[in-house]
Amino acid sequence: MGTEGHFFVIDAVISSVTPSFRRIALVDAMTEYLTFMPTADHKAVKALRNRLHERFWQEKKGFLRFRQPFESLLGIEAQYVDFTTDVVRIGKRSELGDEEFARVYAAMRDFMPWRKGPFEVFGIEIDAEWRSYRKWDRLLPVLPSLQGKVIADIGCNNGYYMFRMAAQQPAVVLGFEPFVQHFFAFTTLNALAGQENLHVEPFGVEDICLFPASFDLIFLMGIIYHRISPVEMLRDLKKAIRPGGTLIVESQAIPGEQPVALFPDKTYAKVPGTYFVPTASCLVNWLLRAGFSSVEIFSQHPMSQEEQRQTAWMTFESYTDFIDPDNPELTIEGYPAPWRVYVKATS
Repeated sequence: MGTEGHFFVIDAVISSVTPSFRRIALVDAMTEYLTFMPTADHKAVKALRNRLHERFWQEKKGFLRFRQPFESLLGIEAQYVDFTTDVVRIGKRSELGDEEFARVYAAMRDFMPWRKGPFEVFGIEIDAEWRSYRKWDRLLPVLPSLQGKVIADIGCNNGYYMFRMAAQQPAVVLGFEPFVQHFFAFTTLNALAGQENLHVEPFGVEDICLFPASFDLIFLMGIIYHRISPVEMLRDLKKAIRPGGTLIVESQAIPGEQPVALFPDKTYAKVPGTYFVPTASCLVNWLLRAGFSSVEIFSQHPMSQEEQRQTAWMTFESYTDFIDPDNPELTIEGYPAPWRVYVKATS
């Protein structure tokens, strides 16, 4: 199925029928990834997907806020894409008239704050909070070939890393993204980019159990410290990886040699919902206890405002607001300031 047909169906339905049918058209256009996952529980996946999409297509303000920008751009498709450089580029300014360009610009602003990036969309430069290419550059030397692989990106956000993966021609990448803003940001970007091997569902990591032995490679970046039971989650991820497959974990961490984890009182670096913040050796032990083999730390470094900062596209607090102004080695709460650690594990 060609890219034009893929999105023309959605556009035609969006323009002429009810929200329920609009949702069904989009869902039907995304089902093909399951053909690459024969061991997944197809019936349960479809039931969950339909239930969650029904929720996302409610006529309520919290959903309309991000769904309407997506709908406003249907019918616009980029002729040019480039996913091989630090900036994910979708379209050129010369491809759009002034009215279409104004619609694209307004939609991109509606998806603020932009956490991952950078992007350039029809000439609009989106400088996100995170310079995500730095993280990608750390991953590249240890990644297996992605060509023809079946991949999951857990907590994919707006899909920056999925687009970078697309440059290596994987068979399919499935993003798990339960947050409405990020789900529709990626859905919009990919409607413009037309990458039929990239898909997103509003699933959480807890839904990975529906995909036994389904993925050659799973990315788990910036998620594990938000889970109350990290080892249990890692065991579920292991079951979803095909024999000999790979898990890439990137996590917030604290410095130190001992295999310990910080359990903050209420927040860590002003972030609620943070549970266990491990040292690098603690994260390795979690993976080993979960049953992974050949666990390798391939990068670790202290965080800095060079990588995470406020921009015109993310105007809220960022890294410098999370750190003790008198001691950069401590968070605002007095805990050790965050590092990032990267680990590769084999199933």
